[in-house]
Amino acid sequence: MNVRDDWSFRGLIHLTTDDEVFDRLSAGSVTAYVGFDPTASSLHLGHLFPLCNLRRLQMAGNAPIALAGGGTGLIGDPSFKDVERPLLTREVLDANVEGIGEQMSRFLDFSPSAGRARAKLLNNADWLTTIGLTDFLRDVGKHFTVNQMIAKESVKSRLDRDDAGLSFTEFAYMLLQAYDFLRLNLDHGCTLQLGGSDQWGNITMGTELVRKSTGTPAAGLTSPLLLRADGTKFGKSEGGEQVWLDATRTSPFKMHQFLLNSDDKVAPALLRFFTFLDHEAILELDEATNTAPQERRAQRALANEVVAVVHGEEAAVKAERAGEALFSESIAELDEATLLEVVADAPSSTWSREELAIGVDPVDLLVASHLAKSKAEARRYLEQGGVYLNNVRLDVASRVGLSDALHGRYLVMRRGRRQLHLVVAA
Repeated sequence: MNVRDDWSFRGLIHLTTDDEVFDRLSAGSVTAYVGFDPTASSLHLGHLFPLCNLRRLQMAGNAPIALAGGGTGLIGDPSFKDVERPLLTREVLDANVEGIGEQMSRFLDFSPSAGRARAKLLNNADWLTTIGLTDFLRDVGKHFTVNQMIAKESVKSRLDRDDAGLSFTEFAYMLLQAYDFLRLNLDHGCTLQLGGSDQWGNITMGTELVRKSTGTPAAGLTSPLLLRADGTKFGKSEGGEQVWLDATRTSPFKMHQFLLNSDDKVAPALLRFFTFLDHEAILELDEATNTAPQERRAQRALANEVVAVVHGEEAAVKAERAGEALFSESIAELDEATLLEVVADAPSSTWSREELAIGVDPVDLLVASHLAKSKAEARRYLEQGGVYLNNVRLDVASRVGLSDALHGRYLVMRRGRRQLHLVVAA
């Protein structure tokens, strides 16, 4: 299947400056780049989208460039931001670039064996921090008018507001990004820039600078922004925490759970954006979402595929099993670290080992754990069969003791499907 058909099916096309670029991409003759903001030492789930796009192009025989913004990061992209970003130091940016570079190697083939399609990781600090100011103004600034620059939507959105202005530093950002495209064109034969729909104004500045400076055409291609069902940007947890690609920041299990809980309305798009499943498999999962949404087959496939590409097949299998264990007796088979991760969001309380060694009435434990408001309510839950200890059903006559503890100190109490409480023996 050619690139145009695949990208159209997946909904990856928002705007392009040159529709014929898809013919060149299908022929595997294009060097294309995406810029990545090194505002942290790890990429996050939002970055996975452009990484997947670069990988798709490389699989079609094109050469991808991942451009770390070590230079533009000193300025900060103002595009559709409410306020100016905090300025980062060169030292922090260098460390961040090193961190995200290691992660990119999991998605793109940087090895010589890739031949013509070999990926490159570059840092725009190499040219943006060395070019002279007068050279920059003469060679880049002369090609654009202020009228043209303030007409860009990303700039107008700030200029039209009374509570947030736009510094000259930020205003110059689009010129820096345009110069990136020119340098990549001259030094690496790059003729295509990819980005999100919010980057359209910056990208067209770059294509124009390449054309005016070299007399040869360059193209821009944007993809839709990733949005939740409520219209907010996708990639953060309900609490507003970023879902990182670094396992020490966001574990494979938490990433798996985040994707598993995706809304049915956005699951079809996420399958297309984030996975490399073929079209037939995706359409079958679409149908499953329509006919049996309670099975969450699309979300399960999404979670498994993404965690596998980010952290490896073994991590994906382990994350899926850990999620299943949350509601099955196999919770007892989890290692201590995984168990604590699975119940990390559950409230907890500490009980003395002596007290638990004697044995505790489950009625008292339910009330003390706030899983029941009274002893009468606790007894009713137990009699109805809705109370579980380590996912094994408890009855009124049971006693809960230290011998039941997982890893010698953890008791997972559950009422119904979702009400959890972790008892820790100390």
